[in-house]
Amino acid sequence: MTTTEAAGATTTEAPSGASEAVVTDHDLGVHGYHKQKDEHLKRLRRIEGQIRGLQRLVDEDVYCIDILTQVSASTKALQSFALQLLEEHLRHCVADAAVKGGGEIDEKVEEATKAIARLLRT
Repeated sequence: MTTTEAAGATTTEAPSGASEAVVTDHDLGVHGYHKQKDEHLKRLRRIEGQIRGLQRLVDEDVYCIDILTQVSASTKALQSFALQLLEEHLRHCVADAAVKGGGEIDEKVEEATKAIARLLRT
């Protein structure tokens, strides 16, 4: 039995000819963003603060264009976060499916494609 590391995912493969399934850290519930979880939470808290700031601006009757400028900044922050998460998904979850082979890779690529389409619609 061999253990390899592909795209950040540790995999254990059976020797050639064996019928044992490939097991990866993805199977153990570890997601692509796991290593950066604290950074992501910090980033999301900052974005949450931006949204609360928007509420305060409206409450204080701030000029419309100033509020729209802050909306744009918040939107860009969320888009940036989404792109980082998507990259981690591709490097971890899609790569994990590629290691396993079979139809799972097609499912993961289709899933990622749909996620990208949703991001482009926003």
